[in-house]
Amino acid sequence: MFFRMVRGTFKRQWKKMVMIALTVALGASIATAMLNVMLDVGDKINEELKTYGSNITVVPQSNAVISKLYDVEDGEARDEYISQEKTGELLTIFWANNITDFAPVNEADVQLDGQSVKLIGTWFNHHLAFEKKATVYQRDTGIVNLRSWWDIEDGEWLDEQKNSASDLAMAGASLAKEKNISAGDVISVKADNAEKKLTVVGVFDSGDEDDSCIYTTLAAEQELMGETDRIEKIEVSAITSPDDELAVKAARNPSLLSGDEYDLWYCTAYVSSICFQIQEAIPEASASAVRQIADSEGKILEKTELLMTLITFLSLIGATLGISNLVTSGVMERSSELALLKAVGATNSQITLLVLTEITLTSLAGAAAGYFLGYAFAQIIGQSVFSSPIEMSAMAAFLVVVLIIAVTLVGSIPAVRILLRLRPSEVLHGGH
Repeated sequence: MFFRMVRGTFKRQWKKMVMIALTVALGASIATAMLNVMLDVGDKINEELKTYGSNITVVPQSNAVISKLYDVEDGEARDEYISQEKTGELLTIFWANNITDFAPVNEADVQLDGQSVKLIGTWFNHHLAFEKKATVYQRDTGIVNLRSWWDIEDGEWLDEQKNSASDLAMAGASLAKEKNISAGDVISVKADNAEKKLTVVGVFDSGDEDDSCIYTTLAAEQELMGETDRIEKIEVSAITSPDDELAVKAARNPSLLSGDEYDLWYCTAYVSSICFQIQEAIPEASASAVRQIADSEGKILEKTELLMTLITFLSLIGATLGISNLVTSGVMERSSELALLKAVGATNSQITLLVLTEITLTSLAGAAAGYFLGYAFAQIIGQSVFSSPIEMSAMAAFLVVVLIIAVTLVGSIPAVRILLRLRPSEVLHGGH
């Protein structure tokens, strides 16, 4: 009898039920899209930010101390170096897979046409093969990805895989304009007791001080300066987790952490734990976060999640109001039928259960349609914003079901109040 009455309601009020299902589907689709994007957005935002440079700098330990004490910029204290062969140790740390790119960097003041110019030696698209304890680690890395925002105005990126790569260079846009340098030109740079001819393969616009520099391979800079196997710093780009209280506490002094705190910190991709592990792998080096970038990652992620939470909340409020209006009008249209049920002995709880069952079934059907629609929305967001698909989360599906049930129940409250106040004598005799 109960389900026959439910079926009868769907037949008589199918248009209103369809409207309720559509209202729920719209709210569920937005909630599904936002929750799935929010649960997957952390790594994608970090990956996106990694295209704008390194967030960790590794320098010789003594230079780091000098920089902190005397506010000396990295690279100005040239008396200490990191052995180039130690660079491969970055691939051996616990969070090696989170290190997306890295490149050693040497800076030197050279003469170009009688003018002092900064020459920067680094890796471009370097293939690193490193063996340790019978394990071979390999990675293609360099500034081609670390400086992906560079605009190549003339020529092309320096290809380090070419045999003549040690005689190639790239010139910054400002310097190229001042010296009338174009791709294909040969320039001669001089150090104290050496001179080297470099073929310019490309002119880049970085939008910063690099526009007045010359970039060449690390091997070419080392050969010119007589600094074989020595590097001044390593720029590292790593996918990290936003800092929380534990990360802040560990950044001050990891030795103050309890055993459980230390294990959790060490096994979480905080920028401080990655820096700590780099220093474990290269004891003579000091790794520190580029705070402007590291802090920005956490702030951008927090604001993005807050925005998506707000959108989800507002969409569910809209769905609640829509359900409330539709259910209330439906109950008022059926007031005679419901009053008759009361007159023949149905209790308030039985009638309320009947109405809530009808609305819940309708809402679940709308939620199912909304989930798949939200899946499509999430993929559109993922491809248009991050150029990659959004991974659908089981947690998001569970939350959507819980939220839709809550929205349905809250939206039905006004209708339930009308049901409880419904008096058969007044309705059936035309007094209501």
